[in-house]
Amino acid sequence: MFRLADGCIMSGKKDGLVNIGGFLALNNDEWAEEAKNLSILTEGFPTYGGLAGRDLAAFAQGLKEVVDESYLQYRIASIKYLGDRLTALNIPIVQPPGGHAIYVDAKSFLGHLSTDSFPAQALAVELYMEGGIRSVEIGSVMFGKLLSDGREEPSRMELVRLALPRRVYTQSHVDYIIEVCSNILKHKEQVQGVKIISQSRFLRHFTAKFELI
Repeated sequence: MFRLADGCIMSGKKDGLVNIGGFLALNNDEWAEEAKNLSILTEGFPTYGGLAGRDLAAFAQGLKEVVDESYLQYRIASIKYLGDRLTALNIPIVQPPGGHAIYVDAKSFLGHLSTDSFPAQALAVELYMEGGIRSVEIGSVMFGKLLSDGREEPSRMELVRLALPRRVYTQSHVDYIIEVCSNILKHKEQVQGVKIISQSRFLRHFTAKFELI
């Protein structure tokens, strides 16, 4: 498959089972030489590219472990278990469950909130306040557009990503997530929307500040 492409780039933070690192691979030797020279100026020698030896070793090991069938079976089963239990509670998620996360449809789940009160961000806040669960908004905060007249153009979807770290959570952790979501379900009509009180021009979802409406 790689022979059909001029190159590829991979982040090791997902399937590499590491907290930092990645690689760039090119089929064109001239491009590769230019990339190596640029790497020396900006990141370090091509054999480490700004990474510590420990991180390189962990990445190499992670690439071996991630193709282990028993690991893959356990990981996919954990995600499916979470997705099936939330679906049984009538909590809307993107179907079918994938391999690293569950995406809750916050727009449907919190139908009483308008898009200008950022329902996905509101649900992410509620998950943290209710049970200390850190999730991430994939909606109008991340993909909405601030128009020149000051109006907000919302995203088409309002999703909350529940990503499961590799080799970290046990069955009881996943059951706890389900319990917290079940508790929120009981009072979802009382979940408050949020408004942005400060934001940067670019990538605001990393640094924006909010308050409850």
